[in-house]
Amino acid sequence: MEASTSPVLTPLIHAADAWQEVALLLPVLVGLEIVLSADNAIALAAIARRQVGPEAQRRALNLGLVFALVFRIVLIVMARWVLTFRPLMAAGAAYLLWLCGSHFLQGANDTGEHPSEAEDDGGTLSAPRSLAMTAVSIAITDLAFSLDSVAAAVAVSDRLPLIITGGAVGIVALRLTSGLFITLLQRYSRLEAAGYIAVGLVGIQLAVRVANPALELPEWGLLLMVVLLFLWGFSRQSDATLGANP
Repeated sequence: MEASTSPVLTPLIHAADAWQEVALLLPVLVGLEIVLSADNAIALAAIARRQVGPEAQRRALNLGLVFALVFRIVLIVMARWVLTFRPLMAAGAAYLLWLCGSHFLQGANDTGEHPSEAEDDGGTLSAPRSLAMTAVSIAITDLAFSLDSVAAAVAVSDRLPLIITGGAVGIVALRLTSGLFITLLQRYSRLEAAGYIAVGLVGIQLAVRVANPALELPEWGLLLMVVLLFLWGFSRQSDATLGANP
């Protein structure tokens, strides 16, 4: 009798195979989350900057990403249905395109002062609502981005615990990179615009997928455009940074 056919050893062999798959695929899934979340992180950082002061920005990110983790787990559990439910994909695409468009339309009428740099004159009653709205906006934005990253993760493995673990690690990485980008957004004047253009590109990709599911846009093309956008975003420092470093 072969070891692989023994009724006693079969569960152990299957368990060993499962752990081997975890060891091999978890780094891949975490890598996918980090790579595909680069544009997500800068978008979330820009949203968090609507809060006044570093402490409020950190609270908005923390609360928003807790909600985002719950949304991601639900999305992963229902992935087979969600990723074929075209109205939800269309809503995600529309939201990302709206987020991109509203940023540039608002920028055209902006006074030039960012909310994070202005004095807080909204009173104590408006602050909690503003924090909650910012956190919800962060969670919904991450959910829209997750439609793309979850689709990539499901294509790699069909083991829900493995995908959920990768998604949870991705949320932690997203929190760290978003906090870093809040600082970088203050130093580089083009970085916020680059991030929102990347948001629009992801929205276009989702819209194309909804309009023609058979048409597969190359992931490397989107990644290349995002990299070029980030290079452009880091190409010019803000006037405040230049003034502080003559």
